[in-house]
Amino acid sequence: MIIRYAEFVGAIREGKEFEFFRFVQEVLTPLWTKFDGAESVTVSREVERDEGAPSMPLLLAIAYSDKGALERAMACDARFESREQTKTLLEMFDGVVYHRVTDRIVHRALGN
Repeated sequence: MIIRYAEFVGAIREGKEFEFFRFVQEVLTPLWTKFDGAESVTVSREVERDEGAPSMPLLLAIAYSDKGALERAMACDARFESREQTKTLLEMFDGVVYHRVTDRIVHRALGN
């Protein structure tokens, strides 16, 4: 399983929190779920963090079965539309967006 993350490191502009997350929910998430080859879309909002850790109000994770599926997603129309729409989101955000791709290995917890 391949996961591509978009890490929004910074801060939502004061007074824009509701609008920011509404835009994510109503405009961007429907586009992200249309990415070719995407198996799941996880949109996470920061609740708390370690002292000294940078603020990351939004973390997007899109899962793909393999590198080929990820490559299809990077070339699909929904991705290009989401990149255009993200410009509106970034007007409400002070910070940077980092992307990273990981290979996910899931281990079952034994404590339950």
